[in-house]
Amino acid sequence: MWRLALLLCFGMSLIPAGDTAGKLLQAEGVAAPFVAWARFVVGALAVLPFLPRAEFACLRDPRLWFRGALIGAGIFSILTALSRAPLADAFAGLFVGPIVSVVLSALLLKERVSALRWLLVLAGFAGVLMVVRPTGNAEPFLAFAVLAGLFYGGFLTASRWLAGAFTPKTLLASQMLAAMVLLTPLGLWFWPEMSPKIIALLLVSGLCSMGGNLTLILAYRQASAAQVAPFVYVQLLAATALGYLVFQDVPAPLTWAGMAVIALAGIISTQLPPPSAHPGARGADRR
Repeated sequence: MWRLALLLCFGMSLIPAGDTAGKLLQAEGVAAPFVAWARFVVGALAVLPFLPRAEFACLRDPRLWFRGALIGAGIFSILTALSRAPLADAFAGLFVGPIVSVVLSALLLKERVSALRWLLVLAGFAGVLMVVRPTGNAEPFLAFAVLAGLFYGGFLTASRWLAGAFTPKTLLASQMLAAMVLLTPLGLWFWPEMSPKIIALLLVSGLCSMGGNLTLILAYRQASAAQVAPFVYVQLLAATALGYLVFQDVPAPLTWAGMAVIALAGIISTQLPPPSAHPGARGADRR
């Protein structure tokens, strides 16, 4: 389990790195819809050539397109929030996602989640609230961050649902392709003037996001949504660090206390036995 924990910590740090590049792109005058679309274009171009030909038929499955639509809407929403909100503030709204994921997994996937694990996930969210106190001038844009969190929670649950039905490459390729196709009209409408700096940031944004999501896919093949959920909070720690290093956002003392709560909840969670599935649960058909 400790190897999975290290993998998740690294992968979850990649996602806010991609969003940092996205925020820098918007500072260069690139619109959020184009940044979201270009992120999936880069991801699709990076992963589709490595998808076995036999697995291309799976891309017709509507479940994969539904999952891709969830992550596409989530990325569009968080990038819209980042156009005005600080990095860590925006990620606070995004982090209703793990809570939504555990709730949906219990209701829809029939995973039995222990009371202690519920408390640990809630403790992690309490740590998030300690880390980020939304600023008044960014409140309208933080609504998009909360919306991103709802989409993200649905995406996490869908990833768990389909983890045993498709290979990691198929899951990753499908989410990149579906989101790219669905966001293409917006991406083309907001096409910016290109420069070497913008192209470099687009590559960083797309590749980091792809790497982080591949980590999640691999994790869901080895663990339940409730086990993975606390590690998703590493994104907030990374977002806080990147906010300080790149945008000079200085963390307050309460921020460090929140980080400790999040880390402690995640470490304890790794020591618990995995939750069992409900006897009547029916997962996705395995391929």
